[in-house]
Amino acid sequence: MSTDPTIIPAIAADGSLYPVEKLKAHTDGLPHLAVSVFVFDGDHLLIQKRAVSKYHCGGLWANSCCSHPHWNESVEKCAERRLVEELGFSVPLSRRQMVEYSADVGNGLYENEKVTMFTGRADRTTLKILPDPLEVEDTRWITRGELHAEIMQHPERFTPWFRIYVERDPELAF
Repeated sequence: MSTDPTIIPAIAADGSLYPVEKLKAHTDGLPHLAVSVFVFDGDHLLIQKRAVSKYHCGGLWANSCCSHPHWNESVEKCAERRLVEELGFSVPLSRRQMVEYSADVGNGLYENEKVTMFTGRADRTTLKILPDPLEVEDTRWITRGELHAEIMQHPERFTPWFRIYVERDPELAF
């Protein structure tokens, strides 16, 4: 397994995977694999505000965590790893649907992702969230109604992919 976080799996026209540098995938809009994690406590979803220093979409709100698998890393391992790396905790995750989307994420970068979604459950009254400040500026719990209202009023505060997820799946597995 590659431990180089800059090499991720891109998707060829025939569906096979090949290694590509992460920034090249985003500058060229190449189809590639990704994961998105949603951690819930009842009717509340944990969301994160991406660190301003992130290479794209810094300072915007997103789902609990998301990332790209390293080359030859499973999407399951990636989701587990990134939850710990970004937010400092681990919960059991369940693999859900796959979502494909493309979006301009600014600064000449594009997402063209085949995303495996994962959900987890936690007790927000006892969960210790220890965000990595290089990854995450802030976290908070939000209900579906609050989330939809905020996105309607201030879509610019949310990442393009998170807005797409909410639009395509308003229930977000709540």
